[in-house]
Amino acid sequence: MRTHKLIPALALTAALAVPAALAVAPPAGAAARASTCRVELDYIDANNVDESDNVDEIRINLGGIMYPAGNTWVNMWAGARAYTASFGSPSATISSAGSALFSVREVTPPLVGSGTSLGSITAQGSVCATLSPGQSVGLTKTITGTDDTYYSYYIRLVMTGL
Repeated sequence: MRTHKLIPALALTAALAVPAALAVAPPAGAAARASTCRVELDYIDANNVDESDNVDEIRINLGGIMYPAGNTWVNMWAGARAYTASFGSPSATISSAGSALFSVREVTPPLVGSGTSLGSITAQGSVCATLSPGQSVGLTKTITGTDDTYYSYYIRLVMTGL
C-alpha cells in the first residue's frame, strides 16, 4: 500500500479546495441586493385641483403609455384619493441603473389624448440598488403649480426589489 504518497496528496487537494470555496461564498452578514425592481403607483391624493370646476380628469403617462387605458380618466377633486387600480395599475421594471418617470396629466374629455402635464415623479435605479429582493420602499412627491388655477397633488409609488 502506498499511504505515504496518498496522505500528502489528499492534504494538498483539501488545502486547494478550501480557499476556492471561501472565494465563492459571500462575506458573513452580507445581504443580496436586487438587480432589478418593480415600481408601481400606490395612490394619488388631490390636495387642490387645477380646473375651476373643482374636478380634474387625470391620467398617468408611464413610458409613453397612458393609464387608464383607452379614452378614460380618473376624476379627482380636492380631498380625493385614487389608488393604482383606478388607473389600471401602472407599473414598470427598472434596473439599478435605470429609472421610470410617472407623469400626472390633466386631460379634457371627451377626446382625452395626452393632456397637460401637471408634474411627475421619477423612480431612480440608485434606490433600487439599495434594496434586497422582496424589500419595498415608498417614494413620494408633492407636485404643485398653476395652470387654470393653483393645484397640488401628492403621489406615492412603491418600489420592490426583485
